[in-house]
Amino acid sequence: MNKNLNPLNWTKKQQIIGGAVAIVLIGGVTTGIVNHANHQAKERKIEALKNKKIKFCKARAEKARKLEKTNEADSKKLLDIAEKTPTDKNIKLAEDSILKVKNAEVKKVFDNQVVGIKNRVKLETEAKTAVSNYQKDAMNQDKYKTAQQAISKLTSSYSKGLKDSLNKQLATSKKQSYDAIKAQQGKSASDSKAKTANTNKQQSVSTEATNGNSNNANVASNTQNTANNDVASGSNSYGGSQNNYSQGGSNTSQNNTNSGSSNQGQGNNGQSNSNSNTNTGGNGSNSNNNGSNGGNSSQPSHVTKYLAWVSVDGVRTYTQLCNSVAEANSWTYGILHSQEIINLSFDHTIGNGLDNV
Repeated sequence: MNKNLNPLNWTKKQQIIGGAVAIVLIGGVTTGIVNHANHQAKERKIEALKNKKIKFCKARAEKARKLEKTNEADSKKLLDIAEKTPTDKNIKLAEDSILKVKNAEVKKVFDNQVVGIKNRVKLETEAKTAVSNYQKDAMNQDKYKTAQQAISKLTSSYSKGLKDSLNKQLATSKKQSYDAIKAQQGKSASDSKAKTANTNKQQSVSTEATNGNSNNANVASNTQNTANNDVASGSNSYGGSQNNYSQGGSNTSQNNTNSGSSNQGQGNNGQSNSNSNTNTGGNGSNSNNNGSNGGNSSQPSHVTKYLAWVSVDGVRTYTQLCNSVAEANSWTYGILHSQEIINLSFDHTIGNGLDNV
């Protein structure tokens, strides 16, 4: 071993220099170790911060996801309420809730559902109005058809209850209308029957009065003829006295014979009166006929017929010629209550009447 390398053989100066070098070397090593430790600590700190940030982001994302799910659930719940009870308030709450939903696809579905609810409310309102209008004017077939069409547009399952109710109301009003028509037709038939009966009664009274006047005239005529016959009846003979004159002439008075005429009987069909006066005398004969009076023969009265009819939209589709009002009313009643007319009455205007012919 070289003596110069052994620190024990170093001079004091060499020992001082060697100690300094040793201190420098030891310091450098120590600094390196410290620096390395610091670097590792810094890296660990950075990693920790990074992990913390990642954890924070994950927590925030999870929170946002849960909030989105909550908002979607709230919107769906409010939409269900609006579907069942589509008031303005419920629809507005659903719309405000949808604004909090971030998922574009889900939001689009919810928005379309709101549009559907509003359209359904519009159709339901139109149907209610149409039925109400028909109920106020149940004889109007156009309003009936409008109500039917409005109700047929209620296709949503949420409108089923309302649709059934409106159909029931429509059917009730239709029946009331049909009953009113039948009542009016019955009244018209009754009025027509009463009018016809009154006319027949007046005609009967007029005929009786005419016959009475004719009979009175016949009685008066017969009375007068009887009086005339009484005067003319029998045979009267006057024998003239015979006077004989000295002159020898002869004068024979005339014998007058008056024979009564014959009067033939009378009846409602007429009278025939004949008066005949015959005078006979010595100078000739004279025959006088007062004449013959023939009575009036009564003409047969007009027989009234009744034309009953039932019309469809103003056109007389069914007609029947009847001998009496009762027969006409019976026929009309049968036609109006036939299944064919009942079916037609839902879409057409049915009428009826009675004419004298």
